[in-house]
Amino acid sequence: MASIIVAESGQSRPRTIPLFKKVTTFGSEDENDVVLGGTGIDDYHAQVVFDGRDFIISVSGWTKSVTINGKKRRTHVLEDGDEIGIGDCRIRFSLYDEKPAVQADPSVGLQVDVLRRLVSFSERLMGTTEIQQLLVDLLDQVVETTNADKGFIILVRDDGFSVRVARDSDKNSLKDADLAMSDSIVEKVIRTREPVIVSDALKDDEFSMSQSVVNLKLCSVMCVPLIARGELLGVIYVGNDNVVNLFTVAKLEVLKVYAGQAALIIRNALLVNELQLDNQRLKAEIDSRNFGDIIGSSDSMRDIFRKIDKIATTDISVLVQGETGTGKELIAKEIHARSGRKAGPFVVINCGAIPENLLESELFGHTRGAFTGAVATVLGKFQVADKGTLFLDEIGELPLNLQVKLLRAIQERQVTKVGDTRPEKVDIRIVAATNRVLQDEVKAGRFREDLYYRLNVITLTLPPLCERGDDVILIARYLLKKYSGEFGGKARDFTREGIRAIRKHRWPGNIRELENRIKKAVVFADGPLVGPAELDLDVGLVQHVLSLADAKEEFQREYIEKVLRMNDGNRTKTARDLGVDPRTIFRHLERERDGEGGPEGDEV
Repeated sequence: MASIIVAESGQSRPRTIPLFKKVTTFGSEDENDVVLGGTGIDDYHAQVVFDGRDFIISVSGWTKSVTINGKKRRTHVLEDGDEIGIGDCRIRFSLYDEKPAVQADPSVGLQVDVLRRLVSFSERLMGTTEIQQLLVDLLDQVVETTNADKGFIILVRDDGFSVRVARDSDKNSLKDADLAMSDSIVEKVIRTREPVIVSDALKDDEFSMSQSVVNLKLCSVMCVPLIARGELLGVIYVGNDNVVNLFTVAKLEVLKVYAGQAALIIRNALLVNELQLDNQRLKAEIDSRNFGDIIGSSDSMRDIFRKIDKIATTDISVLVQGETGTGKELIAKEIHARSGRKAGPFVVINCGAIPENLLESELFGHTRGAFTGAVATVLGKFQVADKGTLFLDEIGELPLNLQVKLLRAIQERQVTKVGDTRPEKVDIRIVAATNRVLQDEVKAGRFREDLYYRLNVITLTLPPLCERGDDVILIARYLLKKYSGEFGGKARDFTREGIRAIRKHRWPGNIRELENRIKKAVVFADGPLVGPAELDLDVGLVQHVLSLADAKEEFQREYIEKVLRMNDGNRTKTARDLGVDPRTIFRHLERERDGEGGPEGDEV
């Protein structure tokens, strides 16, 4: 039998380990088949796979390597006498027994035969993720390999265990298996995680009265745990009802080898099945919280949705306000999609992205020869949007001289191309959006008041992402699923720390920032879970959370300062407005002034 001789730094004697499994793992974690101590060794560093003919060593990740006879390798077909280096450990591979020949152990030949069959069977099973059919095929193979009369696969649940598959040697399903298997043998294997063999059940002191032995009239039993990566998934239980076919220790060793590989296959299938269910639950959750293409269930967004439902069927002008990246264009699209104009075009123009000398032409079109480079007559966005909706994004960026022409076009519902004198009628609905406070722009003289009131018949103010509660997690999971699919990424969900970081971050760039961070995380994630590191969310980027008492004190301080400014520093009037004793204001000012005099101008 092939084996390895392991020499570790600090150990006086090397270890000899036989390679009888299909897959033998090497690393520093206790879950590995060969646990290595020393430097330069990762948790799961490498594995040796027996494919029925060759033993092949390979590393577990792109950043790892091993040395074979002094040369770095990522994968290598081992030959007798090869020297393997993993970190500072030295391992010699031996294809043959080094001890003098002794009487052949018939179990070795049986194990090799089982390994060959297991390799073929594993390749076939790895092609399916339908868990029930996989368990059926698996159990049929186990029953055939061990020459059992019947077999059971029992999986562990939160509230105990249950029989998932029960089959006989003719590949028929057994009825009432759960009743027959409420059993002390199974309970012992689950409790101890150690295999049990009852070679002759009728003479066994411990298990002769076991419920499965009695109910199934068994003469011999084997039960082994299914353990993958340290997790107990369940057990494989096989039994014979003929005294001439009693199980032996050699058969138990065969079943243990088989169960070791079978557990990995079952674990993969369960993970895929769980992932499919999670995706279905996520889709159902998103669908239940969707408003068209908009995801959200916070109170502020539900209020927006209610308003959209009421205004969508009218032709009333709508102004959408909100910070950059809050999804103003999505709101405009949803208004259009729910309106009587949904069969018409939805046309977008970004008023802040087009040079001023070209913006009038973009809005209203131009005739051939109207200016240098005008080689043909071109329709503007107003004409293109006829019978549909025109979305004027970043309307606050529109130059004053064009605001007059825009106002006239909206009022009269007709436009004139640059270089033309004939007006053209247009039938459109206007939805505008801005991240500026237009009232302040009007006061500053940068935006026409008459245009403001023409656009601002209905205002929808979108809340920033940080004020939308759990919407941020729902949107993050939706985006992660979307871009993992688009980019072929491994990421499927967030770690607890990742969820916590997403909740606490202020998201100054709102949904656009969240989307960009998730795109990057999908590209750089090495595993299925995304944490704060992949999202570039660390302590410096996460908002500091105040205690409730501190938050209350901070709000009171800011509010007192605000009212003081409104009252030009008059403390007595401020105390009267706030309904508090004037001494409260004085104490506040004493704490704040840090040695400087307080505001002047008190009145009695």
